[in-house]
Amino acid sequence: MENKIKIGIPRAFLYFKYKNLWETFFKELNCDILVSPETNKQILKDGINNSIDESCLSSKIYMGHVYHLINKVDYILVPRIVSFGQKEVVCTKFNAMYDIVNNTFKNIKLLEYNIDVKENQGELKAFLKMGRVMGQSSISVLKAYLKAKKAQEYFEHKETIKQEQLLLDTNKLKMLIVSHPYNIYDKLIGYPIIKYLEGFDVVPIYADIANKEETTKKSKEISNTLYWTYNKELIGAIEYYKDKIDGIIFISTFPCGPDSLVNELCIRKIKGIPMTNIILDELEGEAGMHTRIESFIDIIREKRNRREITNE
Repeated sequence: MENKIKIGIPRAFLYFKYKNLWETFFKELNCDILVSPETNKQILKDGINNSIDESCLSSKIYMGHVYHLINKVDYILVPRIVSFGQKEVVCTKFNAMYDIVNNTFKNIKLLEYNIDVKENQGELKAFLKMGRVMGQSSISVLKAYLKAKKAQEYFEHKETIKQEQLLLDTNKLKMLIVSHPYNIYDKLIGYPIIKYLEGFDVVPIYADIANKEETTKKSKEISNTLYWTYNKELIGAIEYYKDKIDGIIFISTFPCGPDSLVNELCIRKIKGIPMTNIILDELEGEAGMHTRIESFIDIIREKRNRREITNE
């Protein structure tokens, strides 16, 4: 019996955004999938050892996940994403990561797809190319891609509806978390913050789960010149949810360029909603972070209590 191709997927960066798309695609092509484990201190250490100091924490974590998969799979998936159209670009780290990985680790076999809509390199074309590299027919790849796309859209829609219902059903304190999925859902970065919020009976509302089409439109109310696609989706959620939330927490990793500019822009322009900005690096201690979050929650609770007393 012919051995299945084993695909390794780093549990970092865009995995948290496209995991249903990627995993469904490879499963439909009868591939085995190995996703690296949740981020832990060893993965972070390996990532730091294989990164330059100037890399952001999220990039270092990604490198640690790639390192974990070496010699365990036939291919490691490392996408290269540049643009989704005119004025629709992403951070340069998503453009450069394929080359960084390829030039950092020796004897590594990478599977990549290149998305650069400005250069007529769309998602479908990228997946077809990736399938050919694995020796799959164009028909098989097309069927797998369409099924994967449907799975991704279904998952996103389900999560959006679930969050909208949560906003209607609960009267608890609601905190909008404005951060990239690879920070929010990472076990080492975002998970401790979310668990801490829930420990104070605060309901986290995730900017990345909001309807992407709506949030992209809403982002223009904050800035009509912003061109980072993923950041536009996030900040548009502020306008989309602003009448349904009690506060906002920005979470980014040092030294992320797009986040540092965009978060500061939001803090300066948006009025009437309590906000705090948490920037994490590999030296960040949980104690100080927890103190900041607790103080922020206390301020919001006091503000809400006063508003309720005034309305009585």
